[in-house]
Amino acid sequence: MTSQRKRRGTGRRRRAREMAVQMLYQREMGQTPVPQIFESFDIEDYITETESVVQRAEPPSGETPAPPPRRNAADDESQATRRRRAEESFRYAQKLVQGTLADGDAIDGVIRRHAENWRLERMPPIDRSILRLAIYEMLRERGVPKVVIVDEAIELAKKFGSENSSRFVNGLLDGVLKSKVLDGMAVDGVVSSAELSDGAGVA
Repeated sequence: MTSQRKRRGTGRRRRAREMAVQMLYQREMGQTPVPQIFESFDIEDYITETESVVQRAEPPSGETPAPPPRRNAADDESQATRRRRAEESFRYAQKLVQGTLADGDAIDGVIRRHAENWRLERMPPIDRSILRLAIYEMLRERGVPKVVIVDEAIELAKKFGSENSSRFVNGLLDGVLKSKVLDGMAVDGVVSSAELSDGAGVA
């Protein structure tokens, strides 16, 4: 297993988590039927938004921005590759969403048990969505270390949440880990991330 293949798997799973959180949030805000959420998710918009973040860079003060490079066959191939990888991530994101919703009662029970001074219903919807996804993965993704899932959830909170979201998510999930409450919960029907990991066992 090469480090390049591991990195590729990592990137795909991270994209899948980002997509899943956005769809869970949409479900949270409007109770939109899941099939409709899947159908309306725009992969092209996601790719464009991701590329704009990666490529956005301010030129040094006083310098003129460089003109955009000419497109060539390699660019078209790269775009096709990005599209294919985004579609793979989206397929996996759908499984994450379906699983998170299916295990919703158990997941919410874990959150309530560890949410000191917070009612589940009063939490910001995006924080709730991130926590639910992370706990689902901790329950179902046997091949991914729980500490890695927590780290990924913190990054999601930094990207999509408020200024305090990452601290809140970190604190609650750290409490879940220390309590070992998940170790005694059933994990039948484990979702496999093999299609995204290229054989790698880490996220």
